[in-house]
Amino acid sequence: MDNLSNNISENTQSSENNLGERKKNNNNTKNTPANEVIEALLKISEAITSDLYLDDILKLIVTITAEVMDSKICSLMLLDQKKEHLIIKATQSISKEYINKNPLKVGEGIAGKVALYNKPIAIYNIIESENYKYKDIALKEGLKSMLSVPLHVKGKVIGVLNVYTSKHHKFSDSEIKILSTVADQAAIVIENYRLVVETEVIKEELQTRKVIERAKGILMKEMNISEEEAFRKIQKYSMDNRKSMREVADAIILSYEMKKK
Repeated sequence: MDNLSNNISENTQSSENNLGERKKNNNNTKNTPANEVIEALLKISEAITSDLYLDDILKLIVTITAEVMDSKICSLMLLDQKKEHLIIKATQSISKEYINKNPLKVGEGIAGKVALYNKPIAIYNIIESENYKYKDIALKEGLKSMLSVPLHVKGKVIGVLNVYTSKHHKFSDSEIKILSTVADQAAIVIENYRLVVETEVIKEELQTRKVIERAKGILMKEMNISEEEAFRKIQKYSMDNRKSMREVADAIILSYEMKKK
């Protein structure tokens, strides 16, 4: 529990920075004009309802977010299938070192802790943060401060959204809310895409079953064999010739149709 408390406390601009230093740098807090925020959110909403591919929408989201948050780098990271690592899915950065950095384990680094605890974390000085992992990249790219918020769907974390500044910056509550709102919209896009993909996969599976059933019927009729024997013949030919059962079934149906003509 002590470790959890220490990690989450970084959300209040990291306990690593003393109170005097925070007061001294309060002037660095940037308040984003409301009209810029509204315009950015509108652009993101338009992208969500557009015909763009998922990768293009996410790239647009990080680009707009970087502009409105005045950040040097904005990146969106998603959990892998095993939900063990965070992988960069989109960024507007052109830094090869940043783009190609290794995936983060859940609980590792700042973004990993955001994914683990499902809480935003803001760091005033990432170089001095004991939890920030890629300090060599931060030094090379001139990254100073960081804000990371979770992407979640129905309470479950699916990734994180990060922004980095080129000057030390104390993120305000409103900025954390803005980035969290963007993260929520990005999560909706990703979840909708996942549902569409799952629906298409289910449709494809159903269609494949129908095709195989028809092919079995043809073999049963043509060869006077049982349904089980017909299935095994399709399966064996599929394995022996490294073809999918759908391909074999399609070929059987095509051959049968051509014979009829």
